[in-house]
Amino acid sequence: MLAWSALAGAALAGAAPAGAAPDARRVAPGVQYSEFDISAAHGVTRAHLVTVDLRDPRVRVDLLHPRAVAARATVSQLVGAQRAVAGINGDFFNITETQHPWVPATGSAVGPAVASGHALKAAVPRGQRFGPALPSGTSTEDVLGVGTDRTARLDRLTLDGSVTTPGERLPLRGLNQYALPEGSIGAYTSDWGSVSRLRAVCGTDTDRGGPCSTDSYEVTIRGGRVTAAADHPGSGPIAAGSTVLVGREAGARQLRKLFKGEKVQVRHRLVAAASGVPYRFAVGGFPVLRHGTPLPGLDATTSAVRTAVGIEDGGRRLLLLAVDGSAAYRSGLTVEEVARTLRWLGATDGFNLDGGGSTTLVTRSSGTGRVSVRNHPSQGSERPVPDGIGVFSS
Repeated sequence: MLAWSALAGAALAGAAPAGAAPDARRVAPGVQYSEFDISAAHGVTRAHLVTVDLRDPRVRVDLLHPRAVAARATVSQLVGAQRAVAGINGDFFNITETQHPWVPATGSAVGPAVASGHALKAAVPRGQRFGPALPSGTSTEDVLGVGTDRTARLDRLTLDGSVTTPGERLPLRGLNQYALPEGSIGAYTSDWGSVSRLRAVCGTDTDRGGPCSTDSYEVTIRGGRVTAAADHPGSGPIAAGSTVLVGREAGARQLRKLFKGEKVQVRHRLVAAASGVPYRFAVGGFPVLRHGTPLPGLDATTSAVRTAVGIEDGGRRLLLLAVDGSAAYRSGLTVEEVARTLRWLGATDGFNLDGGGSTTLVTRSSGTGRVSVRNHPSQGSERPVPDGIGVFSS
């Protein structure tokens, strides 16, 4: 049973519009910050909230990212570098490789990512994801996004791609992912960064800790032709305009048929399941609230520091929520409590992001321009993350 302390005040008792925050402070036009306490099943926890009014033409949201899919930076660094006025951490990610200690962890996110209308990456197979168990009926392809219509929504982004040679057309099953499906071919572009692509052929579709494939191959495509090939996935930056194709098992055998100078066309795009509107921004995670109802089977036992986003007012307002990680409040929330908290705040739809040591909420002072971390990260300092949600205001 959730209860909110007196710190929430009359505003949260219904005296203010749905989604209004207690003791809200203006960060920028259309952006407010507040904090309040929640008495949850495992103790009192403090919540930090940024409300974003997308009806205000001066406000937009976009992906915070360190200019490479396989790279990480702290939320405050990303907010500072991209000149956002606020931000929170984003998707779960490939943080470590305990099962494959000889393989470099990529730092890459699990789900799809879209930044400023550009598709950066697609989703890894469900069995390869990091993070808590997904609720029934959800997928690694689930995203929270904002379309070119400035409306936020929950959706699913699926990779649609192909590799076409003079003799055949092959399906493309990956785009800048730290893990590829078994027997597939994936594409890596300059967006990936310089980290080794070896992790892409490790694990299986059902077991992240499964062995690395003994049958892999990669080719480099530039100007529509094969320019290089290698027996194993490589590392180092990929030149702008080039695409590296990595294959495992059946995919590797298909790539071995290609010869230097052969014409090859690579095509890829992310296709939205629920909306025909192109996405300007999208980040991965998993849904916890749909149409005002928490998803069935949400974890109601395990409390932790959480990050989440609520959608209200028909997609025209976002609620960015981060739980405090200080020792006094580290009891946290269960996933079910996250859904109910978002609903109580006025959200009709809710999306869970990476939590624990990753949970970070940052705002920029309108007076000094200084970036401040509003919550206490549970590890005592900010954890570098692969992406986040940035709030921008003119």
